[in-house]
Amino acid sequence: MCGIVGYIGTKQAAPILLDGLSKLEYRGYDSAGIAVRNGSSKIEVVKAKGRLSVLSEKTDNGNRLSGDCGIGHTRWATHGEPNEINAHPHTSDDGNVTAVHNGIIENYQELREKLKRHGYQFQSQTDTEVLTKTVDYYYKKYKMGPIDALAKTMVRVRGSYALAVMFQDYPEEIYAARKDCPMIIGEREGETFLASDVPAILKYTRTVRYIDNLEMAKLNKTGATFYNLDGDEVQKESVQITWDAQAAEKGGYQHFMMKEIHEQPKAVADTLSSSIRDGHINFSNANLTDEELKNLSQIYIVGCGSAYHVGAVAQYVIEGMAKIPVRVELASEFRYRNPILDKNGLVVVISQSGETADTLAALREAKAQGVKTLAIVNVVGSTIAREADKVFYTLAGPEISVATTKAYSTQLVASYLLAVQLAYVKGQLNGEKYGQLICELQALPQKIEQILKDEERLQWFASKCANVQDVFFIGRGIDYAVCLEGSLKMKEISYIHSEAYAAGELKHGTISLIEDGTLVIGVLTQSALYEKTLSNMLEVKSRGAYLMGLTACENGAIENTADFATYIPSTEEYFAASLAVIPLQLLGYYVSVTKGLDVDKPRNLAKSVTVE
Repeated sequence: MCGIVGYIGTKQAAPILLDGLSKLEYRGYDSAGIAVRNGSSKIEVVKAKGRLSVLSEKTDNGNRLSGDCGIGHTRWATHGEPNEINAHPHTSDDGNVTAVHNGIIENYQELREKLKRHGYQFQSQTDTEVLTKTVDYYYKKYKMGPIDALAKTMVRVRGSYALAVMFQDYPEEIYAARKDCPMIIGEREGETFLASDVPAILKYTRTVRYIDNLEMAKLNKTGATFYNLDGDEVQKESVQITWDAQAAEKGGYQHFMMKEIHEQPKAVADTLSSSIRDGHINFSNANLTDEELKNLSQIYIVGCGSAYHVGAVAQYVIEGMAKIPVRVELASEFRYRNPILDKNGLVVVISQSGETADTLAALREAKAQGVKTLAIVNVVGSTIAREADKVFYTLAGPEISVATTKAYSTQLVASYLLAVQLAYVKGQLNGEKYGQLICELQALPQKIEQILKDEERLQWFASKCANVQDVFFIGRGIDYAVCLEGSLKMKEISYIHSEAYAAGELKHGTISLIEDGTLVIGVLTQSALYEKTLSNMLEVKSRGAYLMGLTACENGAIENTADFATYIPSTEEYFAASLAVIPLQLLGYYVSVTKGLDVDKPRNLAKSVTVE
């Protein structure tokens, strides 16, 4: 949520800030602004409501602002409506402090009242203006430098933040601080960059350093210096970003989402190759041994949104293969129910960004209880990756579209690898079956390619159902878990009301919602459950439903039942979710395109939810 970019160097800052913010549009925002200064001149702030293009036009693509030092922000409204006044950057009353901020300050009302008593005036409804003026207050009250003023502020405020600050008294410098919200600093000769995510600066540098929790940094043209809360300097190792810069561009596709759908075969193949060596699964890259797996008594899988849906699939697969109990948890609920965790268990947290606030909180709860943790994340060096005991990196590369596709698919195969190896070390698989399953995993990328070749049929079907008001996805077992993800894809980018139901639950209330023309999508990839789900589809058809069937079984039954049928290649049924989800991704995409919606940046949503 929200995006931060900062630059200090030898070039004009404004165009670089606007370019960096454009790479963060996927994070979700409703207004934008930049602050630029030229040497010791006054800091100049320009803000605009709406898309970044409005700000670009207002500044003539940044050319109307002169200066080689600046900060920029795209805001996703939390405190106060989306408008120009509430947009960042915010300044202190006399313009001494200018700041942008991601996160939420929980005690901002209390701080606001205190600052009012000290003569501060407030123009906006935001917690960021309060935070900015709190920094100014401590800076002036104690006549201290920026780092000390930031430290005082960090001790005083409660909540989460990534903060970038410019002080009028300190030209050619930018200051930063963070708690629970991502922040990286990039460096190259004569230039230093600040950003809330890698794509914003990937065009300019691959050398980055990470600000850890409750740390601060000072940026100038020669690089960055890091500090802890005591104001002591902290040494940081540089990390090289290996992502291909072109991976963050559309590459000829109309939307990032379609590009990322088509990148799934490679992303899945790369993720599998990272752990399969000489016909065996090896988790040494994740620092996870077979002995540790063998001794596990319980697995808890925690995630939000699509990551939770990965867990829903993984529960069926791990319990079915390894015969070990698995509990799947919504990260937003995990810590609030005071979970009782088995000390011999493993908490698996799943997050594309590695910064999801609720998932990070769940990870910390597990660690506080002394339970081993494994993170399945896509972003190297992210907070979750740094704090988990074990880390499995998915190799999806940068995912820009808000609606996840390739990150979901790589998380799925990571969970399959875990399931197969658990089953093997616990003696539930013999060597022959183990080898067969690995071969089936390695065949998935080619089978995904095969499905993508049939996308024109799905595009045609999407055009037929783009005007429906309600969609119901039904399935049983793993198919139900796939329906959860298919339904989310439909609702988040097409704005059509969509729900997923375990097919056997239809008669317990949901079937009352079926009427003439209601679209029902049945997923039938599990042979033992095929006939039961088919019967459920017949029940809704008799009540006027318009049916789509998705299956691996090419026979007359589905053709005679559904108004439209689509097929996936046969595979080991435990792995069918990786194939079944592809047509559902394409369907959601083409319905959104048919409706003329902004596929990559759906309303009210952000790519990475870094606040509660």
